[in-house]
Amino acid sequence: MVAGSFSDESVSPVAASRLWKANVQDGNALIPKLMPEVIASIEVLHGDGGVGTVKKFHFTNVMKDFSYATDKLVEVDHEKKTFKIEVLEGGWIGVRLKSYSFTVTLDSTSEGGCKVKLLVEYDTLNDTPLSVEEAKGLKEGILGMHKALEGHLLANPNAYV
Repeated sequence: MVAGSFSDESVSPVAASRLWKANVQDGNALIPKLMPEVIASIEVLHGDGGVGTVKKFHFTNVMKDFSYATDKLVEVDHEKKTFKIEVLEGGWIGVRLKSYSFTVTLDSTSEGGCKVKLLVEYDTLNDTPLSVEEAKGLKEGILGMHKALEGHLLANPNAYV
């Protein structure tokens, strides 16, 4: 087993407050509508959206390696606009990873948008770290939802103001 991590940072033209509201308030309903080719549905298994909430993401057939992923919200700070998710099962768990979690932080910029910061921490099943290609795939899967929300908010400038 190898413990590892990687991070990423990008800039969004959408205000942190709008991106946060869309994700926190309506992400469960919006994301499947915005990404129907990848995510069939998001089911809340336990909780009310706060810490401890467990969700199951049901993927479409476009995902060749897995059909679902279940995760748990382990930390959330609405003021700092940061949350941490622990993936419990499905997805890469049991395939390549023993465990992984990711933290997303939205920091406002002076231009009116925000910096989207991602930190992924993982333990592999074997004695090799994730390759650059594997890390890129994992990162793109996580950030794909934020990009979908960002696109929706850019197309709908009066939503979540």
